[in-house]
Amino acid sequence: MRIQDPDRAARRRAAAELTSGYRGLISFLFFISGIINILALTGAFYMLQIYDRALGSGSIPTLLAISILAIGLYLAQGLFDIIRSQILVRIGGRIDAKFAPLAHRVVIDMPRHGYSTTEALERGRDVDTLRGFLGSQAPVALFDLFWVPIFVGFVYLLHPLLGAVTLGGAVVLTLLTVVTELVSRGLNDQAQKALVQRNMIADSNARNAEVLRAMGMGPRAISRFETANDDHLILQTRATDVTGTFAAVARVLRMMLQSAVLGLGAWLVIRGQLTPGAIIAASITSARALAPIDLAIANWRGVVLARAAAKRLRDTMVALASVQDPMALPAPRRMLQVEGLTVAAPGNGRVLLSDVSFTLSAGQALGVIGPSGGGKSTLARALTGIWAPVRGEVRLDGAALSQWTEEAIGRHIGYLPQDVVLMEGDIRANIARLEEDPDPEAVVTAATAAGVHEMITRLADGYQTRLGSMGGAISGGQRQRIGLARALFGAPFVVVLDEPNSNLDGEGEAELSAAIAAVRARGGITIVITHRPSALAAVDLVAVIQNGKMTAFGDKSEIIARPVRAETGSDPARDLQQRVL
Repeated sequence: MRIQDPDRAARRRAAAELTSGYRGLISFLFFISGIINILALTGAFYMLQIYDRALGSGSIPTLLAISILAIGLYLAQGLFDIIRSQILVRIGGRIDAKFAPLAHRVVIDMPRHGYSTTEALERGRDVDTLRGFLGSQAPVALFDLFWVPIFVGFVYLLHPLLGAVTLGGAVVLTLLTVVTELVSRGLNDQAQKALVQRNMIADSNARNAEVLRAMGMGPRAISRFETANDDHLILQTRATDVTGTFAAVARVLRMMLQSAVLGLGAWLVIRGQLTPGAIIAASITSARALAPIDLAIANWRGVVLARAAAKRLRDTMVALASVQDPMALPAPRRMLQVEGLTVAAPGNGRVLLSDVSFTLSAGQALGVIGPSGGGKSTLARALTGIWAPVRGEVRLDGAALSQWTEEAIGRHIGYLPQDVVLMEGDIRANIARLEEDPDPEAVVTAATAAGVHEMITRLADGYQTRLGSMGGAISGGQRQRIGLARALFGAPFVVVLDEPNSNLDGEGEAELSAAIAAVRARGGITIVITHRPSALAAVDLVAVIQNGKMTAFGDKSEIIARPVRAETGSDPARDLQQRVL
């Protein structure tokens, strides 16, 4: 019995999901394309009737009747062509509406798995690529390719020799299409990678504009961008040259074939084997037969890009299909457990934190200290579910984080990262975690707990103050305190604060201690990662993390008072804390 590859089955399901709801439309488009291509024979039939009937009989009524019929058929062809074009555009719109949110979900998720922001955004543009492709002439050419035999057959009926010439031209142009695909595929892939690399440098330069300006690094940054841009342009030019060259060759061959059909037709007329009208009809039809192939070659780069985008989008669907939302669990109230936690960097797999275990009960607060690069922020990312552990578990009331949905974790965990980045929007939306219609009382409660309510109300627009890109409209200290309010919004059970006082003054640090005490008082758990002893005022437990390992854990007064064994020898914990802080 053959065992089906689960990955292949998943890809098939994803492909079916991509085409679900569109198969009927695609069949309808094939049907319309058939009508359009049959009506495209109007010009050939018109020339046949004009030369062989109207001119031969000298009848004006016959000429008018033929002309009126031809006009009607041309109008019908144009109408069906408009319908086909509008259907393709609307299919692109439906694909965008259906899959853009799913793709954006992956865009948000990719950076925490080690991908750059630029790489993530490129994945999000796949839907745009597909929508743009469907609105171009490329799909029209692909649909028309299937109806090329109609025109070849019509020319063959006029004369077998003319049909053979037309068929030969179609075969040659088809071979050109295959060669275009083989030659351009690798170049387009390389050009796309070079584009991503260039955009990564551009994004990095934009994010560090102030540093580049202040430290005179701008010219060197521009030079790096210029080098990456030149690499991209070289590859892009090569890929475009290949497509453009083959497209030009195809056009020349098509014109040569049309002239060959005219010349061969004239020879056949001279020999009495063909009528004059058939010469014109054969020339028009042979050109129309090869037009879709010519158009496909000219738009082949768009075909390649759309195919790659569809493949990546299918892979996205496969990844999302493998994620199953767990059953809803009751809100945690009792404890946070860390069991044998080992965490590696998503980008390179290097282990940053190894075999960390501890338990915190409701109402406790833990201060985490240690040297820079020791693994403290890695612990914060693991506790909040940003980075998945290699081994071990983080549990809320006994349930691992993987047993909670992303939305549920967001309700039960508050997080203030080292680098506070606020979202585009106003202060209310940022504190309320982008809720569409947040409870004003809950927003004010969180802001008050973070000690930022009065500062907000002193602003001209209060809670409706727009923050601009990444919260650049306010100071670093204000940004950090609004980030703290966001972490406290909704009274989450676990609050993780990574360097929460790095931008705070004395008053701000006092309010931070009050906020930690308030979380403890309501039965929550707080983890504070810090280098400054003032942030430890409201905690009752302290953990020391060095070189990716937890070397001490216990009551704050005991940890500071007794000596601990560090990897470099026996030093008092107080000395260790003084050195770290």
